[in-house]
Amino acid sequence: MFEVVKEISISSTHRIREHKGGCENIHGHNWKIRVYVKAEQLDELGMVVDFKVLKNKMNQIIMPLDHTDINEHPYFQDNNPTSENLAKYIFDELSKEINDSRVSVSKVVVFETDTSRAIYSI
Repeated sequence: MFEVVKEISISSTHRIREHKGGCENIHGHNWKIRVYVKAEQLDELGMVVDFKVLKNKMNQIIMPLDHTDINEHPYFQDNNPTSENLAKYIFDELSKEINDSRVSVSKVVVFETDTSRAIYSI
């Protein structure tokens, strides 16, 4: 199995609804989002996926969250904007763009801080 990893950073705010602590207040993070894509076979160029293509697809999904209040995004109207839900949202949306019979998103890691992260994988 081959796997490639691409990372993007954004800054945005959120608040965790009904949290019984400080996270219920609006606050911000410099999020780091790491995406893993796997394939059993490489393409004709010897790649899982071109990093430029992966970056562009990630940007389409992730950059609309940059410098925003994540709570205002339509997906997070019904889903609390936790790191876990953010990882699942990115995983699901990117899978729609990337997955085919050869390639698939295997994992998304969302770092709230250098020491706190959430992972969604299959």
